[in-house]
Amino acid sequence: MTFVQALAAGLKQGKHLCVGIDPHRFLLQEWGLNDTAQGACDFGLRVVEAAAGAAVAVKPQIAFFERFGSAGYRALEQVFAAAREAGLPIIADVKRGDIGSTFAAYAEAWLMPGSPLEADAMTAVAYQGFGSLNGGLELVREHGKGLFVLAATSNPEARTLQQARRADNLTVASSIVREAQQFNAADELALTAGVGAVGVVLGATLQLADFEIDTALSRGEHPILPILAPGFGAQGAKLERAKDIFGSLAEGLISNESRGVLAGDPDRLAERVRVRAAEVGEALS
Repeated sequence: MTFVQALAAGLKQGKHLCVGIDPHRFLLQEWGLNDTAQGACDFGLRVVEAAAGAAVAVKPQIAFFERFGSAGYRALEQVFAAAREAGLPIIADVKRGDIGSTFAAYAEAWLMPGSPLEADAMTAVAYQGFGSLNGGLELVREHGKGLFVLAATSNPEARTLQQARRADNLTVASSIVREAQQFNAADELALTAGVGAVGVVLGATLQLADFEIDTALSRGEHPILPILAPGFGAQGAKLERAKDIFGSLAEGLISNESRGVLAGDPDRLAERVRVRAAEVGEALS
């Protein structure tokens, strides 16, 4: 099953929760695990087990594995293998961005079938322009993978850049949303599944109108735009306001939550994930 097909099936079942796999030092300590690659691996495997059947995807934050060097990448490969065995789509949170063959190589590392680090989707940064992602977009087309492009993020330092206007008078953030929609509208797999292969990252703590992102868009014949949305839970965005925040875009909402469900007794993690998944699904039903 391609990423688009898996995402479409999950959304149809009312699954909108993406569980982050973020082995922070403090969380490893809280769970009684060592701050090592093996500790991060054990942490990740527990999260996968808890998320299976309840979440629409898992999103390993690569930085928390990368800090352990090659051992961290070996741990990550084990977590990926477990997620794949559990039928959980993997969104690799790598935030890669570059031009030409360099970004294509990043995409090969994370999206190419058979790669040791193969995920189902990856996050990307289009600072050099949406066209700089073409090397990855080709893999999306060829292999049914997914790409989530940062558009409007919650960190205050980003506002000046993301609200800046291009020559066509679009804000940078809104142009990313528009170009993702245009890609999906021309992608055969996305059109068949009804859900786009290219999504965007929009912070749930933001006023999207400040970025001139239209949350009342009529899809028409266009596939649903996947929205990877951090901010609910530990960051303070209110789940009951999800439809107000995202408007018609909420149908493709993937609520990414990590600390909100990961913190606490690890023996009750599966219960926390199930409860939160039900809350997210109900809020978006």
